[in-house]
Amino acid sequence: MGRLRVLLLWLAWWLSQAGIAHGAGSVRLAGGLTLGGLFPVHARGTAGRACGTLKKEQGVHRLEAMLYALDRINADPELLPGVRLGARLLDTCSRDTYALEQALSFVQALIRGRGDGEEASVRCPGGVPPLRAAPPERVVAVVGASASSVSIMVANVLRLFAIPQISYASTAPELSDSTRYDFFSRVVPPDSYQAQAMVDIVRALGWNYVSTLASEGNYGESGVEAFVQISREAGGVCIAQSIKIPREPKPGEFHKVIRRLMETPNARGIIIFANEDDIRRVLEATRQANLTGHFLWVGSDSWGSKISPILNLEEEAVGAITILPKRASIDGFDQYFMTRSLENNRRNIWFAEFWEENFNCKLTSSGGQSDDSTRKCTGEERIGQDSTYEQEGKVQFVIDAVYAIAHALHSMHQALCPGHTGLCPAMEPTDGRTLLHYIRAVRFNGSAGTPVMFNENGDAPGRYDIFQYQATNGSASSGGYQAVGQWAEALRLDMEALQWSGDPNEVPPSQCSLPCGPGERKKMVKGVPCCWHCEACDGYRFQVDEFTCEACPGHMRPTPNHTGCRPTPVVRLTWSSPWAALPLLLAVLGIMATTTIIATFMRHNDTPIVRASGRELSYVLLTGIFLIYAITFLMVAEPCAAVCASRRLLLGLGTTLSYSALLTKTNRIYRIFEQGKRSVTPPPFISPTSQLVITFGLTSLQVVGVIAWLGAQPPHSVIDYEEQRTVDPEQARGVLKCDMSDLSLIGCLGYSLLLMVTCTVYAIKARGVPETFNEAKPIGFTMYTTCIIWLAFVPIFFGTAQSAEKIYIQTTTLTVSLSLSASVSLGMLYVPKTYVILFHPEQNVQKRKRSLKKTSTMAAPPKSENSEDAK
Repeated sequence: MGRLRVLLLWLAWWLSQAGIAHGAGSVRLAGGLTLGGLFPVHARGTAGRACGTLKKEQGVHRLEAMLYALDRINADPELLPGVRLGARLLDTCSRDTYALEQALSFVQALIRGRGDGEEASVRCPGGVPPLRAAPPERVVAVVGASASSVSIMVANVLRLFAIPQISYASTAPELSDSTRYDFFSRVVPPDSYQAQAMVDIVRALGWNYVSTLASEGNYGESGVEAFVQISREAGGVCIAQSIKIPREPKPGEFHKVIRRLMETPNARGIIIFANEDDIRRVLEATRQANLTGHFLWVGSDSWGSKISPILNLEEEAVGAITILPKRASIDGFDQYFMTRSLENNRRNIWFAEFWEENFNCKLTSSGGQSDDSTRKCTGEERIGQDSTYEQEGKVQFVIDAVYAIAHALHSMHQALCPGHTGLCPAMEPTDGRTLLHYIRAVRFNGSAGTPVMFNENGDAPGRYDIFQYQATNGSASSGGYQAVGQWAEALRLDMEALQWSGDPNEVPPSQCSLPCGPGERKKMVKGVPCCWHCEACDGYRFQVDEFTCEACPGHMRPTPNHTGCRPTPVVRLTWSSPWAALPLLLAVLGIMATTTIIATFMRHNDTPIVRASGRELSYVLLTGIFLIYAITFLMVAEPCAAVCASRRLLLGLGTTLSYSALLTKTNRIYRIFEQGKRSVTPPPFISPTSQLVITFGLTSLQVVGVIAWLGAQPPHSVIDYEEQRTVDPEQARGVLKCDMSDLSLIGCLGYSLLLMVTCTVYAIKARGVPETFNEAKPIGFTMYTTCIIWLAFVPIFFGTAQSAEKIYIQTTTLTVSLSLSASVSLGMLYVPKTYVILFHPEQNVQKRKRSLKKTSTMAAPPKSENSEDAK
């Protein structure tokens, strides 16, 4: 540190001797205490030149603001009484290296002694001593600079000599580092506050995907870095691209910037921390790329509410939201500046150049004549009358910076020089570290009436106005900046005051992915937290949150938009259902027919036809047929414990009873004639009682099995939500049914089917029985037809197991099959007999004994009641 300080001292001395630091000139005011000032009076030069064109607002307005503040302070008897503040104001030419050269002149007074010692040994050629320069003023504090890169360069020098510095425009977050820039303060808030405000704006607009654009240097890079860090910590905002504009951009550089921004076209929001020149050239490149209206600019305070960056580029700037430290126009400065003229403002060495630029005229110089193409200045022109005038945005902060130093010096003077008017030995020279202590302690109302204060890092509190450039009556060129909000630790943004191209009231999107609709979840893109694909919560899934889909519980289905679940409707086969119409019709007709036949048989119980049909087994068979028809009503009835128990018991009982009776009949006929072929002795167990015992014995197996099933698994109704769980949840239904699976239902009928097959086998074996045994062939035809019916039933029943209409199809198929099989038995075995009994009673008589005897000789049947099977 010591060696660096010595090096800088010698560099400053050499510059002072060579006259480099004075080459551009400076504004000097005499005073007991001298303040330094650094202002960008000129733009950065090109083609090897240090300085470029004059900056009227940023340069001259701000410099005049310091002169105005010094005049007011020196005229105030209450502030620093007896002490006059002087000044030395320098031009930085908007370049950090040039500003460093200029700022070295502030420390020249510190090397006077060292410089005098060296001067004694210095001799010009011929032994002539060198000319002695005027002693430099001792600068106690510096106001400036404007650009953060310039302030950083200067702050690194001034801290070595303990010279406090207060900036009126530098906002780079880096300058808040009190370990590196301990003598630096500022009356504007750092960009960390500004970046927070810009993040809040982006979030308020509903944007989550933006790009950043920064000028190379501390201001732009630090601002973007702060924005990126804060947005990352806050979450919800992703950076598509971070582009840096070079300090010395090459031709075509800005077209390249626009092309890079268009690589992520959904990131329409552009956060821009750039100087005025770069902002302007970016807007020009946007126009040339025919992308006017595509980008949505959010500009930092370097854009603010300035006209110069958007002059003649208003169309490209429409909708831009900009931020500016909260400020107010200072009326006193307007009165002061508008009365400045060439006569009363000779202390400002750049004012003549300003005059020519402002009034577009040329002053006659001593060295030549003015250009014929430019009118000659009269000197009578008036600012604000013969030219446009608007107070530059940082004027307030320049005044506040000067007053902050003045208040600190006043407090220091009161503490170190009590009772003295003017300076006392304790303040000659003024100690920089002590002055810094008083600067950090100041608190007063500034020129705009807002409090001026500093925190431990020398930063001012964050207070910003938010503007939007809006067109007027559809014309961008006649538009202007409109205040749309404020930020002071929290954002207050008037969304209704915002205007946009297209739909003026609808905020244009700047999102990597559009929001997912109801019933869709976000499937994040790896590595890009703001980009996602929308995936529908399809099927039976519903949206739990924005990232998750889950399946609805088994008894529920999703709402139409899949944002929740709702109970699945419960259905059953009802009496009014079209599916129940045919089974019920067949059942009713079957019961009526069965009842009619039973009544007829009972009335003609002792007639030959009834006796020949085997009365006991006929009544058993007809009872089974009746139960088969009756089961239809149980299958349609609403399931409950009693209905389910009845279904289990009667579903197989009717068929078992019927087929047991038929099997007993066919077996008896087959045994009789098979026995007759070998012997005249009748086979055993052919009496009516034996037939009944066999029939009920076969039936009892079904009854015992069902009773055991009822005991092991008590019947109850259930709601089956899987049976009609269709692909489309809107068609899903819960089915109210008995707790009988398809397998258990077939098991319930399995025994009956076994009896039916066995009966069919005996019917086939007995097909050669003489025609006089008229029951053999009808039974055979009955069984053949029944088998066909049940063979058709099986594929229909199991083939519809996956159908959405399963409950209806299977129930209808089962009941119709049962009714048809019962109808076949009824129609082939008993309808002809009933017809003869009712309409041809003359045939219902006993045949001649000769015929019976002849028949008995052929078949040798026993003489019993059942011999009536033959007519």
